[in-house]
Amino acid sequence: MQPQADPFIVPVCHETYAVLYADDDILLIHKPSGLLSLSGKHPLNLDSLHHRLVKEYPSAKLLHRLDFGTSGIMLVALNKPANGNLTHQFQDRNIGKSYTAILHGHLEEDSGRISLPIAKDVDQFPLQKICHETGKTAISDFRVIERLENPARTRVEFTPVSGRTHQLRIHSQQIGHPILGCDLYATDEAFFMAERLMLHAEMISFDHPVSGERMEVRSPCPF
Repeated sequence: MQPQADPFIVPVCHETYAVLYADDDILLIHKPSGLLSLSGKHPLNLDSLHHRLVKEYPSAKLLHRLDFGTSGIMLVALNKPANGNLTHQFQDRNIGKSYTAILHGHLEEDSGRISLPIAKDVDQFPLQKICHETGKTAISDFRVIERLENPARTRVEFTPVSGRTHQLRIHSQQIGHPILGCDLYATDEAFFMAERLMLHAEMISFDHPVSGERMEVRSPCPF
Protein backbone atom coordinates (compact mmCIF):
# COMPACT_ATOMS: atom_id res chain seq x y z
CA MET A 1 0.00 0.00 0.00
CA GLN A 2 1.34 3.42 -0.97
CA PRO A 3 1.40 6.09 1.74
CA GLN A 4 -1.27 8.74 1.44
CA ALA A 5 -0.17 12.23 0.51
CA ASP A 6 -0.30 14.82 3.26
CA PRO A 7 -3.57 16.79 3.11
CA PHE A 8 -3.40 20.34 1.84
CA ILE A 9 -3.83 22.72 4.76
CA VAL A 10 -4.76 26.22 3.65
CA PRO A 11 -2.85 29.15 5.15
CA VAL A 12 -4.72 31.40 7.57
CA CYS A 13 -6.62 34.15 5.75
CA HIS A 14 -6.50 37.40 7.70
CA GLU A 15 -8.64 39.36 5.23
CA THR A 16 -12.36 39.58 5.90
CA TYR A 17 -15.31 39.37 3.53
CA ALA A 18 -17.24 42.53 2.67
CA VAL A 19 -20.99 42.86 2.17
CA LEU A 20 -21.64 44.70 -1.11
CA TYR A 21 -25.45 44.46 -0.97
CA ALA A 22 -27.96 42.99 1.47
CA ASP A 23 -31.73 42.66 1.82
CA ASP A 24 -34.08 40.10 3.36
CA ASP A 25 -33.51 37.57 0.57
CA ILE A 26 -29.96 37.85 -0.75
CA LEU A 27 -26.42 38.96 0.00
CA LEU A 28 -23.70 39.96 -2.41
CA ILE A 29 -20.31 39.32 -0.85
CA HIS A 30 -16.72 40.13 -1.77
CA LYS A 31 -14.56 37.05 -1.03
CA PRO A 32 -10.85 37.73 -0.55
CA SER A 33 -8.17 35.67 -2.27
CA GLY A 34 -6.86 32.94 0.02
CA LEU A 35 -10.21 32.04 1.61
CA LEU A 36 -12.10 28.84 0.85
CA SER A 37 -15.70 29.25 -0.30
CA LEU A 38 -16.79 26.20 1.71
CA SER A 39 -15.00 24.44 4.56
CA GLY A 40 -12.78 21.51 3.62
CA LYS A 41 -13.04 17.98 4.98
CA HIS A 42 -9.88 18.33 7.06
CA PRO A 43 -10.63 19.96 10.45
CA LEU A 44 -7.79 22.44 9.92
CA ASN A 45 -9.59 23.68 6.78
CA LEU A 46 -12.73 24.69 8.66
CA ASP A 47 -12.33 28.40 7.99
CA SER A 48 -14.21 29.51 4.88
CA LEU A 49 -16.50 32.21 3.57
CA HIS A 50 -19.57 30.12 4.46
CA HIS A 51 -18.22 29.29 7.93
CA ARG A 52 -17.77 33.00 8.62
CA LEU A 53 -21.05 34.06 7.02
CA VAL A 54 -23.35 31.79 9.02
CA LYS A 55 -22.13 33.35 12.26
CA GLU A 56 -23.82 36.57 11.17
CA TYR A 57 -26.38 35.17 8.72
CA PRO A 58 -27.39 31.68 10.00
CA SER A 59 -29.58 30.89 6.96
CA ALA A 60 -26.96 31.84 4.35
CA LYS A 61 -26.53 29.38 1.47
CA LEU A 62 -23.86 29.77 -1.20
CA LEU A 63 -25.24 29.52 -4.72
CA HIS A 64 -21.84 29.06 -6.38
CA ARG A 65 -18.17 28.95 -5.44
CA LEU A 66 -14.94 30.73 -6.25
CA ASP A 67 -11.61 28.94 -6.19
CA PHE A 68 -9.47 29.40 -3.07
CA GLY A 69 -7.16 31.88 -4.84
CA THR A 70 -9.87 33.77 -6.72
CA SER A 71 -11.25 36.94 -5.19
CA GLY A 72 -14.47 38.72 -5.99
CA ILE A 73 -18.23 38.77 -5.92
CA MET A 74 -20.44 35.92 -4.75
CA LEU A 75 -24.23 35.65 -4.58
CA VAL A 76 -25.77 34.22 -1.39
CA ALA A 77 -29.39 33.23 -0.69
CA LEU A 78 -30.91 33.93 2.73
CA ASN A 79 -34.04 31.76 2.49
CA LYS A 80 -35.35 28.69 0.68
CA PRO A 81 -37.51 30.49 -1.94
CA ALA A 82 -34.62 32.77 -2.93
CA ASN A 83 -32.27 29.80 -3.08
CA GLY A 84 -34.65 27.89 -5.36
CA ASN A 85 -35.26 30.85 -7.67
CA LEU A 86 -31.60 31.69 -8.08
CA THR A 87 -30.59 28.05 -8.48
CA HIS A 88 -32.97 27.86 -11.44
CA GLN A 89 -31.45 31.05 -12.85
CA PHE A 90 -28.00 29.45 -12.71
CA GLN A 91 -29.34 26.33 -14.43
CA ASP A 92 -31.04 28.44 -17.11
CA ARG A 93 -27.88 30.53 -17.60
CA ASN A 94 -29.71 33.68 -16.65
CA ILE A 95 -26.81 34.69 -14.40
CA GLY A 96 -24.22 36.91 -16.05
CA LYS A 97 -20.62 37.04 -14.80
CA SER A 98 -17.41 38.77 -15.75
CA TYR A 99 -13.89 38.29 -14.42
CA THR A 100 -10.67 40.26 -14.64
CA ALA A 101 -7.43 38.33 -15.08
CA ILE A 102 -3.80 39.05 -15.87
CA LEU A 103 -2.29 36.56 -18.29
CA HIS A 104 1.30 35.70 -19.11
CA GLY A 105 2.54 37.24 -22.37
CA HIS A 106 0.62 39.26 -24.94
CA LEU A 107 -2.55 37.97 -26.59
CA GLU A 108 -2.53 38.69 -30.31
CA GLU A 109 -6.31 39.02 -30.67
CA ASP A 110 -8.21 41.87 -29.02
CA SER A 111 -11.16 39.58 -28.34
CA GLY A 112 -12.24 36.03 -28.98
CA ARG A 113 -13.91 32.85 -27.79
CA ILE A 114 -12.30 29.76 -26.28
CA SER A 115 -14.43 26.64 -26.75
CA LEU A 116 -12.73 23.56 -25.31
CA PRO A 117 -14.58 20.77 -23.41
CA ILE A 118 -13.45 20.09 -19.84
CA ALA A 119 -13.37 16.83 -17.88
CA LYS A 120 -11.98 15.74 -14.52
CA ASP A 121 -8.43 14.42 -14.68
CA VAL A 122 -8.94 11.29 -12.58
CA ASP A 123 -5.19 10.62 -12.51
CA GLN A 124 -4.22 14.06 -11.23
CA PHE A 125 -6.83 15.31 -8.74
CA PRO A 126 -7.79 18.16 -8.44
CA LEU A 127 -6.74 19.01 -12.00
CA GLN A 128 -9.17 19.27 -14.89
CA LYS A 129 -8.24 18.44 -18.48
CA ILE A 130 -9.37 19.18 -22.00
CA CYS A 131 -11.08 16.09 -23.42
CA HIS A 132 -13.06 16.06 -26.65
CA GLU A 133 -14.45 12.58 -25.91
CA THR A 134 -15.75 12.87 -22.34
CA GLY A 135 -15.49 16.58 -21.55
CA LYS A 136 -18.46 18.88 -20.99
CA THR A 137 -18.95 21.91 -23.21
CA ALA A 138 -17.00 24.90 -21.86
CA ILE A 139 -16.98 28.34 -23.49
CA SER A 140 -15.11 31.46 -22.36
CA ASP A 141 -15.29 34.81 -24.16
CA PHE A 142 -12.44 37.27 -23.61
CA ARG A 143 -11.67 40.90 -24.31
CA VAL A 144 -8.25 42.53 -23.94
CA ILE A 145 -8.31 45.51 -21.56
CA GLU A 146 -4.62 46.41 -21.85
CA ARG A 147 -1.24 44.96 -22.74
CA LEU A 148 1.46 45.51 -20.13
CA GLU A 149 5.25 45.52 -20.57
CA ASN A 150 8.33 44.53 -18.59
CA PRO A 151 7.40 41.73 -18.31
CA ALA A 152 4.83 41.11 -21.04
CA ARG A 153 1.36 40.57 -19.57
CA THR A 154 -2.22 41.04 -20.73
CA ARG A 155 -5.13 42.25 -18.63
CA VAL A 156 -8.33 40.67 -19.93
CA GLU A 157 -12.02 40.58 -19.16
CA PHE A 158 -13.44 37.05 -19.24
CA THR A 159 -17.13 36.37 -19.73
CA PRO A 160 -17.73 32.65 -19.17
CA VAL A 161 -20.71 31.23 -21.07
CA SER A 162 -20.51 28.00 -19.06
CA GLY A 163 -19.32 27.44 -15.49
CA ARG A 164 -16.97 24.45 -15.33
CA THR A 165 -14.46 23.87 -12.55
CA HIS A 166 -11.19 25.75 -13.24
CA GLN A 167 -12.61 26.82 -16.61
CA LEU A 168 -10.84 30.18 -16.97
CA ARG A 169 -7.58 28.80 -15.57
CA ILE A 170 -7.35 25.84 -17.94
CA HIS A 171 -8.68 27.75 -20.96
CA SER A 172 -5.99 30.39 -20.43
CA GLN A 173 -3.35 27.69 -20.24
CA GLN A 174 -4.60 26.05 -23.41
CA ILE A 175 -4.20 29.22 -25.49
CA GLY A 176 -0.64 29.59 -24.23
CA HIS A 177 -1.26 32.47 -21.79
CA PRO A 178 -1.80 31.07 -18.26
CA ILE A 179 -3.12 33.26 -15.47
CA LEU A 180 -0.31 34.67 -13.34
CA GLY A 181 0.02 33.05 -9.93
CA CYS A 182 -1.93 29.92 -10.91
CA ASP A 183 -0.53 26.98 -8.94
CA LEU A 184 -2.29 24.33 -11.04
CA TYR A 185 -1.98 25.32 -14.70
CA ALA A 186 0.68 28.03 -15.04
CA THR A 187 4.31 27.55 -16.00
CA ASP A 188 6.83 28.14 -13.20
CA GLU A 189 7.64 31.52 -14.71
CA ALA A 190 4.01 32.63 -14.79
CA PHE A 191 3.34 31.24 -11.31
CA PHE A 192 6.17 33.19 -9.68
CA MET A 193 5.24 36.46 -11.41
CA ALA A 194 2.46 37.11 -8.87
CA GLU A 195 1.95 36.61 -5.13
CA ARG A 196 -1.64 35.43 -5.69
CA LEU A 197 -3.86 34.04 -8.43
CA MET A 198 -4.54 37.04 -10.66
CA LEU A 199 -8.21 36.23 -11.20
CA HIS A 200 -11.06 38.32 -9.82
CA ALA A 201 -14.83 37.90 -10.15
CA GLU A 202 -15.76 41.50 -10.87
CA MET A 203 -19.43 41.48 -11.87
CA ILE A 204 -22.57 39.40 -11.50
CA SER A 205 -26.03 40.10 -12.95
CA PHE A 206 -29.32 38.33 -12.21
CA ASP A 207 -33.04 38.85 -11.65
CA HIS A 208 -33.86 39.57 -8.01
CA PRO A 209 -35.69 36.46 -6.71
CA VAL A 210 -38.60 38.48 -5.26
CA SER A 211 -38.93 41.76 -7.18
CA GLY A 212 -37.76 40.35 -10.52
CA GLU A 213 -35.66 43.48 -11.04
CA ARG A 214 -32.52 42.91 -13.09
CA MET A 215 -29.51 43.61 -10.88
CA GLU A 216 -25.88 44.13 -11.78
CA VAL A 217 -23.40 44.41 -8.93
CA ARG A 218 -19.63 44.86 -9.10
CA SER A 219 -16.68 44.17 -6.83
CA PRO A 220 -13.78 46.43 -7.90
CA CYS A 221 -10.67 44.53 -8.97
CA PRO A 222 -7.87 44.82 -6.37
CA PHE A 223 -4.99 44.40 -8.85
